[in-house]
Amino acid sequence: MALSLGSAIALGLARFSYALLLPPMRLDLAWNFAQAGAMNTANAFGYLLGALAFSRLSMRAPSRTLFVAGCALTVVLMAASGTTTDTDALLALRVATGIGSALVFVSGGVLAARLASMSPRDAGLVIGLYYGGTGWGIVISSILVPLTVLPVAHGWRVAWFALAAGCAACSGAAVWAARRIESAQPVSATRQGTDSAAGAPVRRRRFALALAGYGCFGIGYIGYMTFIVALLRNAGMSAAVVIGFYILLGVATVVSARMWSGLLDRMRGGQALAILNGLLAAATLIPAMFAHPLAAFVSGTLFGATFLSAVASTTAFVRHNLPANQWPRGINAFTIVFALGQIVGPVVIGRVSDSAGLTRGLVYSALVLAAGAVLAGCQKTLLNRQDA
Repeated sequence: MALSLGSAIALGLARFSYALLLPPMRLDLAWNFAQAGAMNTANAFGYLLGALAFSRLSMRAPSRTLFVAGCALTVVLMAASGTTTDTDALLALRVATGIGSALVFVSGGVLAARLASMSPRDAGLVIGLYYGGTGWGIVISSILVPLTVLPVAHGWRVAWFALAAGCAACSGAAVWAARRIESAQPVSATRQGTDSAAGAPVRRRRFALALAGYGCFGIGYIGYMTFIVALLRNAGMSAAVVIGFYILLGVATVVSARMWSGLLDRMRGGQALAILNGLLAAATLIPAMFAHPLAAFVSGTLFGATFLSAVASTTAFVRHNLPANQWPRGINAFTIVFALGQIVGPVVIGRVSDSAGLTRGLVYSALVLAAGAVLAGCQKTLLNRQDA
């Protein structure tokens, strides 16, 4: 699905590529792990700002327009990240990139939900395919970054330009798909839906446990995705092993849509998120317990096969439990909680890693994911959708 390249841009290229860039940037710029983690915290803060902006902008502009704007903004900002070595400037660029990424990811999620509503029998698969597209971004990053990080001072800067080019290439197909989906529904109907949503606020307390479980997911998963490459490098694993690990993680993410589509269709409460959070906790613990390439590959495969399906589970939850005119606000509520978790995660796990080592940081991430599984498992289905 071409629309899934939007998630490849927003997460795979604009965010997760940083895990590969962190070791050379940290060495070149003399950062500690807290400073390195702050880059992903800045990106998550921008993501939060973008999600908050989306809730307002979606009342005035169609999702397609916001999707296109987010793609263009992300391409420009990724290229700009290769023009400076100043830490403050890089932080500012990561914030701005997060804003663009949120516009792409959230508007793309709304478009995917609309596409799923056109084929209810395959709804879980359609939603999973959209979020699983992040894996293509991870695979592209795994190829581009090692090839373009040069063995010279500030040699990582070239990689940012290469990633920007990757974002631009993916944008063409993703924008084409967004326009086709939007044109399948009359603009008047879209506007009527958003206007109705504005008059019927989402009662978030009814799915507070799912939101809390998703917030824990945001904290725990981003700790893994930020520092796993550094952990493998510190454990003495070769560049080939690390690249192979990241490619395997990306491929597992792509194929995960078909693995979990039935689960997302069947489970209408928080049970799907609970199962996926539990599996992610196990995947996060494996490299902390065993410093071996085989353990890394098992961890990457399990993590890749589950983490974006956790995101897809929240969109499925919204589809199952809220009326269609409240989907944008429901998805946005989960996105905001997700962003808050990602703001906390990198700095907290980074500080733990500075004081007690990267292994301890991953253990903490796993514990947070396990807590998220318990919280999400307690979330019941919202039986009365009309009152949602």
